[in-house]
Amino acid sequence: MVARAYTVAFQGVDARMIEVQCAISAGLPAFAIVGLPDKAVSEARERVRAALAAMAIALPSKRITVNLSPADLPKEGSHFDLPIALALLTALEILPEDVTQNVLALGELSLDGSLVPVLGALPAAMAAAAQNRSLLCPAASGAEAAWVGGAQVIAAATLGDVVRHYTGQVPLAPAEPGEVTALPDGPDLRDVKGQERAKRALEIAAAGRHHLLLVGTPGSGKSMLAARLSSILPPLSPAEALDTSMVHSLAGLLDEGGISRARPFREPHHTASMAAIIGGGRQARPGEVSLAHNGVLFMDEFPEFPRQVLETLRQPLETGEVMIARANAHVKYPCRFTLIAAANPCKCGYLTDAARACARVPSCGEDYLGRISGPLMDRFDLRVDVPPVAYTDLDLPATGESSAQVAARVAAARQIQESRFAGLADMQLNADAQGEILERIAAPDGEARALLGKAAARFQLSARGYHRVLRVARTIADLDGSETLHKAHLAEALSFRLSSSMGA
Repeated sequence: MVARAYTVAFQGVDARMIEVQCAISAGLPAFAIVGLPDKAVSEARERVRAALAAMAIALPSKRITVNLSPADLPKEGSHFDLPIALALLTALEILPEDVTQNVLALGELSLDGSLVPVLGALPAAMAAAAQNRSLLCPAASGAEAAWVGGAQVIAAATLGDVVRHYTGQVPLAPAEPGEVTALPDGPDLRDVKGQERAKRALEIAAAGRHHLLLVGTPGSGKSMLAARLSSILPPLSPAEALDTSMVHSLAGLLDEGGISRARPFREPHHTASMAAIIGGGRQARPGEVSLAHNGVLFMDEFPEFPRQVLETLRQPLETGEVMIARANAHVKYPCRFTLIAAANPCKCGYLTDAARACARVPSCGEDYLGRISGPLMDRFDLRVDVPPVAYTDLDLPATGESSAQVAARVAAARQIQESRFAGLADMQLNADAQGEILERIAAPDGEARALLGKAAARFQLSARGYHRVLRVARTIADLDGSETLHKAHLAEALSFRLSSSMGA
């Protein structure tokens, strides 16, 4: 008899169904696992053997073969322990044969039989719901998996609890979803004194998910401004929260199964590797660009990042997803985020200050910002010079708008865009608009069209730059509550495109 249990193998946020087959046959005593297992899966036989011994279950002196089907798909991770144990218990006739047919299981076994939480409970629950199966997982993963509607989640603390549940001795209650994490009280935009133009750029970036480059001398407030972007963004919608949590589940970042409505804010150091930023490594884990999905990726000291890392950002910024290619698989992760990059104008940082600039002015500025290639620079919708704030201004009381006031305008603009793109799966905000839809929603009036034509010819805007100006202008019009794209909207969008220290 061949006993069967079911689990998943992760390819990015996608969960591929895996059939775990177990056969006990005559022959020399052995326990073999086949089907392209990695080291962690191969070692499952020892963990399963010890866990069964802790329950006073001895393996027969026969040949035990476990096959993970499809056999040509690589299997990685310790979550195969529990389904292998289920298939083996079914083959030993300890569990009824029909029990495991409608169950998808994942979990790591300790040597004493307790179940250890694993990564990916949330996408596994999504796969179980799609297959009309229940999900069996460790108790510590149950609160996370229970967020998915349509799938019954059984969370057990030990393998013994699993056996008692499926034999009807002590049934387990379905798991309950974890708590919704309260939105944190972040820094307020009112804390920033001066820098009104940069604040306006932040508002536009937040409203339409536009990428923003801040260039200014050290201490001018670039990092302070970027840290306050989250305070003006609306909370994640339920669909966005689940979408974001799928990625965070694979990275092990969900705290006690709770799902947060706060948008991610990631700020990697400029020494981070390509695998850390883009994703990859031995098991192709999500990188910072994916962990910032539906949120903000802040890259301070932008030119200091390795050139190869910066160039690899070009495709994720354009498409909203990243493909990690491996010899045996291609893994795709979502990465729709707002990129906020901050940079000094030159290596010493004082290009615009004649009293403090180095002797290599102005060539040092060209060399330093030249580390940002033209194609990458072209992907920034907004480029802002952040001048230093005079110390006399720092003594003045805060008079600017609070984050709550700006957030109200951002939320209203996003509501307009939500209605505009309703029913379009690949478009959610103005930054996603393209093709015929962009031409329709961002059609400028006569004066605005004439201005755009002159600017495109004068500053030699690329086709990408031309369309990005239209997207930003559309967002500015939404913030203004205007259906039509007027000259003032387009002029402001062009002003952010044609920064004095950066080219078009």
